[in-house]
Amino acid sequence: MIGPFGLMPKGTVNRRALPMAKALAAEGHRVEVILPPWDHPRDSGREWVEEGVKVCNIALPPRLPLIQHLVIVWRLVRRALAAAPDVVHCFKPIGYSGFAAMALWLLKRLRLSKTRLVIDSDDWEGKGGWSEVRGYPWAQRRLFTWQERWCMTHCDALIVASRALETIAWSLGVKRDRVFYVPNGMMESSQQAAHHPPPLAHRSLRVLLYTRFLEYGLERVVDIFRQVLAEVPEAQLLVVGEGPSGEGEEFLAMMREADLVDHLVYAGWVDPNVLPAYLAAADVAIYPYDDTLINRAKCSAKLTQLMGAGLPVIADDVGQNREYIEHGVSGLLIPPGDDKAFARSVVKLLLDEGLRTRLGQGARRRILKEFNWKKLIEGVKAAYGLSS
Repeated sequence: MIGPFGLMPKGTVNRRALPMAKALAAEGHRVEVILPPWDHPRDSGREWVEEGVKVCNIALPPRLPLIQHLVIVWRLVRRALAAAPDVVHCFKPIGYSGFAAMALWLLKRLRLSKTRLVIDSDDWEGKGGWSEVRGYPWAQRRLFTWQERWCMTHCDALIVASRALETIAWSLGVKRDRVFYVPNGMMESSQQAAHHPPPLAHRSLRVLLYTRFLEYGLERVVDIFRQVLAEVPEAQLLVVGEGPSGEGEEFLAMMREADLVDHLVYAGWVDPNVLPAYLAAADVAIYPYDDTLINRAKCSAKLTQLMGAGLPVIADDVGQNREYIEHGVSGLLIPPGDDKAFARSVVKLLLDEGLRTRLGQGARRRILKEFNWKKLIEGVKAAYGLSS
């Protein structure tokens, strides 16, 4: 498996690639995850074994324009082929992993390699996607748009994390029998609570927002919580997470301006080992999701964590949210952008402990049954050509 970046701080490798690898290793397969830790350079050159999976961070070269990028791609490909693999699985069809996939495909065309190449797409980067909202230079946006389409259409198998990406792949001309839908899931062991609870005062009605602040307009949460407080004055909003570009500070400023900060606990980024304790401290989780192409195409690992922790979740009925949540059984789905309905549902859950318990139990039961990596790995094996 080749990742696009390091194990931390981003989530694709940690919450998608590594669980896949562990599930395969548990069945006896030999799996190695190879990463370019440019976003976490302290891991440069480090290797270790985690639950049977060898994690290899290539050594980062000196920062030289263009040359460093070529060296990183070359080291990824060299390390991957040195393992004499049956399959190379590249996560994200852009950036370093995308270029590594392109190199591997060229070697196959030249008959210098027989390794099966699998591409994994868990986001849409092209037109209307992340490349347009992340502020990349024009040339980089064009490159990623082209690279994404090229990689998705030049591989032996394409794994997609959402139904929207599945449809996009078909529209690009990828044959249906080469597209494999494998959403994000959870490993039961990952939901074990930390030994020490978070430093939060006891409160019986706490609403959790576990977030990167990117999937919705920040003003939506302020408006929803203002409506909740009008009905449930003792409610508290617990925010866990941070945005990549100061979105958390912007949200705090909005809450202060709305005079709601006294009802807010802002935890910011939380160590993954402590995260389960924060989830356990909440009564209800909210998951706002604007109806955009980015949100329809992505597959949120955060939602699986919330549901796996047994939290009743209220979410906009967008994209993969409706794949995970059965309305009224394992959570509540709200018409996209209907903040009044969203707030009413939060109030309803806060005032009905029995309903909270039933939906929370239903959420955990659904994730464990339908979205456990032990089950989802069958789709990965099918993409590898290993299915019986």
